[in-house]
Amino acid sequence: MESKIKTLIVDDELYSRDELSHLLEADPTIQIVGEADSGESAILKAIQLQPDVVFLDVEMPKLNGMDAAKALLELKKPPLIVFATAYPEFAVEAFRFNAIDYLLKPFDEEQLKETVKRIEKLLHTPEEKEKGKQTGKLAIDSSGEIIYLEPMDILYIVKDEKVTKLVTKLGEYETKTQLKELENRLESYGFFRIHKSFLVNLKYVTRLTPWFNGAYQLEIEGREEQLSVSRNYVKALRAQLEI
Repeated sequence: MESKIKTLIVDDELYSRDELSHLLEADPTIQIVGEADSGESAILKAIQLQPDVVFLDVEMPKLNGMDAAKALLELKKPPLIVFATAYPEFAVEAFRFNAIDYLLKPFDEEQLKETVKRIEKLLHTPEEKEKGKQTGKLAIDSSGEIIYLEPMDILYIVKDEKVTKLVTKLGEYETKTQLKELENRLESYGFFRIHKSFLVNLKYVTRLTPWFNGAYQLEIEGREEQLSVSRNYVKALRAQLEI
């Protein structure tokens, strides 16, 4: 028998938490491990309780749901995110965080059941999880638009002052999404941090050249520029690259 899905419910309204908890507990696969009434509390409880999934409201005082989701995705073991809110206008932004679903209040029981099935499939069926990884695209917010990129088309990503630049086979894109968030989202696609400002697709690495003070310079297939490899990352990088 599969283990239960550890679930954290986050909403600043007690009534909404109670309603969602009641509906979810009707499913025998769900285990409510905790509740939080703010974004700050959600992060602390996620660290303590290690939930598989977080049902997250958007509009909350101080730290809203979007900012909380961003912080949750930076955890060592990030949970799946389901947004549960009364505001439909945040749906596009929500899927920047690879949200599993976007549920509107008052909650529809049938839609909630479908959401739970999707969570089960992702958590308990490795084949489906891998299949999803192969077909999924990276969504980035660039100049007010949502751009979808194939992970394998991305050569490297660099933090450049206030923006993050994604260099791909087809062109370059700028986004305000943090490098750490992109690192988490691309972890299973063969990307590796070589410097505080660089994330590279290991598939396209062609040469590693000693530089100075233990640092190296790295070359990427089809690109003339060389990327700096911090000496703190060299050993781990070589372990990932070499057979």
